[in-house]
Amino acid sequence: MMQGFPLAFPGMTVGLLGGSFDPAHDGHAHITREALKRFRLDRVWWLVSPGNPLKAHGPAPLDRRMAQARAVMRHPRVVITDIEARLGTRFTAETLGLLQAVYPGVRFVWLMGADNMVQFHRWQQWESIMERVPVGVIVRPGSGLAGRGAPAAERFADARLRAEAAHLLARCPAPAWCMVNVPMVDLSSSAIRARGDWRS
Repeated sequence: MMQGFPLAFPGMTVGLLGGSFDPAHDGHAHITREALKRFRLDRVWWLVSPGNPLKAHGPAPLDRRMAQARAVMRHPRVVITDIEARLGTRFTAETLGLLQAVYPGVRFVWLMGADNMVQFHRWQQWESIMERVPVGVIVRPGSGLAGRGAPAAERFADARLRAEAAHLLARCPAPAWCMVNVPMVDLSSSAIRARGDWRS
């Protein structure tokens, strides 16, 4: 395994939660713990991105965001990683392709909030993401109905698992996705920045 890359072995199920984490907060930690449980994942990796192509302004420095993420998320089965910076990728589809090449036999699951599902069709090569790995969607406050009616949800309606089958998601061949409702912590990075509690 390349230096600085997380450990994973064939047959393991690894959830990937990507984002700028600008800043990471208890809401991220909460949905991560729920994803581990609901989707029966062996690990979750937080992919702290160098930058978000959909955002006009750059985030705080990567090392600062990594330090905050490690302070917020302390769990033996969760890894905080800057693997996208190490791989040199900017888009999720690229990252997934390289991760699957570096970790043959590992079962990756892309994780996201239902708010991301709403705009998922704007992501570069979004259909290839759905066709490459299962996707676990976690409903955050106020985003559930919009997520269910999102273009990506409609395009892949036949690939949706019922919430009761969430524990099967990681072992399903793609395309497969599942949306689960969880008791939510209503926090957002943008609200924290707006309050002035985190300066880029």
